[in-house]
Amino acid sequence: MKRQISKKKSIAAAAACMLAASAWAQSPSVSGPATAPDQDARRVESEAQSRARAASASSVSLYGLIDTGVEYISNVGPGSNRLIRMPSLTGSLPSRWGVRGVEDLGDGLRGVFMLESGFGPDTGTLNQGGRSFGRQAFVGLSGGWGTVTLGRQYTMLFWSLLDADVLGPNVYGSGSLDAYIPNARADNAIVYRGTFGGFTMGASYSLGRDVVNAGPSPAGTNCAGESAADSKACREWSVLLKYDAARWGTALAVDEIRGGPGAFAGLTSSALKDRRISANGYVKLGEGQLSAGLIRRDNDGSPLTPRSDLWYVGGSYPVLPALTLDAQVFRLAFKNSRNSATLAAIRGTYHLSKRTALYATVGHISNDGNLALSVSSGAAGSNPVAGGSQMGAMLGMRHSF
Repeated sequence: MKRQISKKKSIAAAAACMLAASAWAQSPSVSGPATAPDQDARRVESEAQSRARAASASSVSLYGLIDTGVEYISNVGPGSNRLIRMPSLTGSLPSRWGVRGVEDLGDGLRGVFMLESGFGPDTGTLNQGGRSFGRQAFVGLSGGWGTVTLGRQYTMLFWSLLDADVLGPNVYGSGSLDAYIPNARADNAIVYRGTFGGFTMGASYSLGRDVVNAGPSPAGTNCAGESAADSKACREWSVLLKYDAARWGTALAVDEIRGGPGAFAGLTSSALKDRRISANGYVKLGEGQLSAGLIRRDNDGSPLTPRSDLWYVGGSYPVLPALTLDAQVFRLAFKNSRNSATLAAIRGTYHLSKRTALYATVGHISNDGNLALSVSSGAAGSNPVAGGSQMGAMLGMRHSF
């Protein structure tokens, strides 16, 4: 009897040891080896935690704007014909869509990127010479010291005009007199901008300002640069100093582009350059704003009339909670020449919501000398005869998302 009890105790002890060994082998203790299923589970959990941390520290957003309408233009060509069309380049604003993102890298450092495509809503085709992301395409780093970005992006001339040019890229505006103004971008650009208190400083440098051969237009100037044979060819640089107070602001910028072999607009050599100096200011009066500015241009691509001055005065006022009026007068004059042009434009915008608006805009241009500038920057093919006058009117709608 005692022998049987002893035998049963031995069997129970052995079973306990086997259960303990099995439990030890399956436990997640660091002192024992993990099985393959445990390793997979930990890996999945770790990846999920990493994705969760990345999602909380980064964001990507899709955005865009569609702006189109119908415009009427008088006195087109030698026959003084009328033109009715839907412009493809701009209305009250150019149509675009894009993706932008930011990631928190820690210690106040962020990674940023933007891809922005311009298109003509009249036909659905790409603008900016057919580029997929012709408006902006860059990546960079941002912190308390400012932002550095690499890619295709705006020059400092654009940022200097953002507050003072009240009509901006309106179909009748500064772009009708100087197509570079609303298209002040550069390929292959290194850009810095930083804001400290009320001061904003910036600079850009392009190794090759425009690689697209799209004809003599703001979309492309056939000046790729980045040439070992000519280090100055097709370079661009710009600088900005801007100050904004609560009720007023002022800005100064310099923007210079160089030519290269085969480039359009007369800049066929890297020894030739086209420089613009912009100075402007604005003041807020109640709910409205008044602004004025000057862009002085020295263009080696125009040997007979290299120097010109573009003056402008404008204002903006919300006459009703949903209705805003913008008006501006421009005067372009070439030194030692009869060539000049005066453009006046007004725009009324009625906001149906924060994202949707209807607008009506009217413009008139008077050319003198040999100038034949169109009142409209909405598309090519609407110029009057040299020295001619012209009127334009447009009704349109825009929606942002």
